[in-house]
Amino acid sequence: MAERRPRLDGKVAIVTGAGSRGEGVGNGKATAILFAREGASVVLADMEIARANETLAQIEAEGGIASAVQTDVTRDEDCRALVNFAVERYGRLDILDNNVGNSFRKTVTEIEPDEWDSYMALNLKSMVLTSRHAIPRMIETGGGSIINISSISGVRSGKDAVYTASKAGVIGLTLSMAGDHGRDGIRVNAIAPGPVYTPMVAWRLSERPEPTARTRQLLGRKGRRGTWDGLRFFWRVTSRSGSLALCSLSMAGRRYCPAMCTRMMRWVCRRTFCSGPAGVMRGS
Repeated sequence: MAERRPRLDGKVAIVTGAGSRGEGVGNGKATAILFAREGASVVLADMEIARANETLAQIEAEGGIASAVQTDVTRDEDCRALVNFAVERYGRLDILDNNVGNSFRKTVTEIEPDEWDSYMALNLKSMVLTSRHAIPRMIETGGGSIINISSISGVRSGKDAVYTASKAGVIGLTLSMAGDHGRDGIRVNAIAPGPVYTPMVAWRLSERPEPTARTRQLLGRKGRRGTWDGLRFFWRVTSRSGSLALCSLSMAGRRYCPAMCTRMMRWVCRRTFCSGPAGVMRGS
């Protein structure tokens, strides 16, 4: 039997937030490693270069190709330099994974205006800045794929006003970008994960009694990093997502699956993740 060719062979990807804070593996780090294992050359962008270098070391130890770049994605100049670095180093840009984000658990009566601005810039504006520079370079080589990481918080109430608002904004931004640039060969999609056990939120998930957490998930468990990173890979960056212009998927068994689906997307949703574009998630 012939050996399977890596599905991202010859592709170049940027992953923002490619490091992990503290011990363990965050979603950005896991995605970067997965892309590299599938043959992509990966540019690891992170504000903390030491975190990006940890991801780089693991990729190189597995024989993958990657580079670490210190980047503040809230700065337009940094985002321009990041995209230029990817193209100059590897010759093209095919994939942009907008993974950076953070939560700030305050209501609108508690949060200060400067705190609001700071988190909106990190969680939402950063995706505009990276995309505005990435899209023209993708078009030069026939198109590409942009993945915007939203959250289940973007479609439900929570105790984190700025996070909820910014993640809802990510879904709206994705809708606009997909319509604006689809004819240029740019696929833009959003993923809205539920609770995923990563270093960023481990402290909060650990405090919640496990039986209580189970009652809030249709699948009876918290999300695991590999589950939705695998889904992200399958749907967004392989040739199988070529007909997908926009799909916002809820993960971790939540009761929402807000997908704006073409006929093909509905077909895939019904057979893999949910009972339809507006249905509930189902386990496999």
